[in-house]
Amino acid sequence: MRFTLRRLGFFLLTLWAALTLNFVLPRLMPGNPALAILGKLKAGASPQTLHVVEQQFGIGTHQNVVAQYFGYLANVATFRFGTSLTTQPGASVGRIILDAIPWTLGLVGITTVLAFVLGTGIGILAAWRRGSWMDTAMPPLFVIMTVVPFFWLGLILILIFGVKLRLLPYFFSYTYTLTPSFTPSFIGNVAEHAILPAFALLLTTIGTWILTMRNTMMTTLAEDYVRMARAKGLPGRRIMLDYAARNAILPNLTGFAMSLGFVLGGAILVEYVFNYQGVGWLLLQAVENTDYPLMQALFLLITVAVLVAILLSDLAIAILDPRTRGTG
Repeated sequence: MRFTLRRLGFFLLTLWAALTLNFVLPRLMPGNPALAILGKLKAGASPQTLHVVEQQFGIGTHQNVVAQYFGYLANVATFRFGTSLTTQPGASVGRIILDAIPWTLGLVGITTVLAFVLGTGIGILAAWRRGSWMDTAMPPLFVIMTVVPFFWLGLILILIFGVKLRLLPYFFSYTYTLTPSFTPSFIGNVAEHAILPAFALLLTTIGTWILTMRNTMMTTLAEDYVRMARAKGLPGRRIMLDYAARNAILPNLTGFAMSLGFVLGGAILVEYVFNYQGVGWLLLQAVENTDYPLMQALFLLITVAVLVAILLSDLAIAILDPRTRGTG
């Protein structure tokens, strides 16, 4: 119970700090969103017009910053994130984000889970069969791929499979002429558009899980309790999974939890390269357009997702390994 309360206290303190930074950082960025709005509307930027726009959207420097801060906290507590200033002027920020989240979860979320599962499995087998072809070839190969930038690999895949061979689509998340629906044809079209960005993400992230799991697994295999299990004559599969892998995977759970938390942030570069309308692409648009409400809501979404993922990871590790709870 004390462990849980400590973790919850840390979660709330970190959340408050994140909320404060989320309020301050966008206001330190150069540029005036009111001018951006007037520019999009091709309206004259007279002092009177600028003042009216600033008052309407609450972004003027004449407003009390403290009042803005407490108003911001109240809005967050009631899930009121305002309207978009420049990205989709007048549209609800909540609705804009809700429209983008499914695309990011479908692409980045599934790819992240798949990379963790495959990478962990390959790492376990590579460590168990130390010195085999799997241990010799696969970890170095995939680790090299981790240093390849997302966007560069994405561009190469577009050039080969999209432009040259014309095997796969590489622009947007579905064909423009189709109407979004839950029909097999539309779902298949969405899956086809997701192949190239998902493959780029998978190749550049799986190596990390392979290397970390292999190294941790090899350390665990040298522990006394594993040697005792071997001495008892237990089946190799049981030793590998129940004794070694179960304990070796614990340090990786925190990293996986953080990866899941960052899923809602999207893969900005990949979504930008493939023009995939996920949260990452939306965040880039909000920053470019100096859209305060949308930026704040997206930063908050990513922060809360990461904090919740870490909290759940800590609790899961504490359940699986009571030694991590401490004595306090």
